[in-house]
Amino acid sequence: MPNLASNKYMSKDKKNKREAGDKAYPIWLLINPKHTAVRHNIWTPVLAEIQDKVYREIHTRIDSRNIYIRNAVKDSAIVPKTLNWWGAEVSKEIELFREIVFEYKPKILITFGAFPYEFMRRVYEIKPEKGPKSWGTAILGNEFGRSIENFDINKTNKIPLLRRVVTSGKFIEDYNDFSENYFQYVGSKIADKLIENKDSFNIWIE
Repeated sequence: MPNLASNKYMSKDKKNKREAGDKAYPIWLLINPKHTAVRHNIWTPVLAEIQDKVYREIHTRIDSRNIYIRNAVKDSAIVPKTLNWWGAEVSKEIELFREIVFEYKPKILITFGAFPYEFMRRVYEIKPEKGPKSWGTAILGNEFGRSIENFDINKTNKIPLLRRVVTSGKFIEDYNDFSENYFQYVGSKIADKLIENKDSFNIWIE
């Protein structure tokens, strides 16, 4: 019986995909393959908040079936663990993703946590290059605020979300004194930009 269970999980692992969705879709998610649970723990409640506000404001919903979701690197074993942040294998992955993202030019590129955000920055050659401890919760929160403030429908908007939300989904107190639920806050902000630019997004359910 234990062998059967083991084989079952091995088969499941083999079926895990590097990517899902449609590259032509204007919303992309970039994920650390070590933390794929963000799709359920972070993105699902954020998307629910986006859908709620979109429906209330413009009486439609996002057709989210084709959102492009990609692991930043194909092998979780090469995800950097220390201040020796980048290896040759990761650099190759950056080059590969750079080719893809420049070809398809998504309108929104959402990352989850420190590694995917710094990976994305290096894809776009944003300086200075930083290590894993540079992107704490409060700093990523500030980066999120900047990305919303500077949202431009004519370029790829790089929007960082947290990988993990503590204290029942609320911001820690030192993040600009927000007491709102994190998912409500970021979902509402992203929804605002989608609504403002609704005619530029071919994402709506007819």
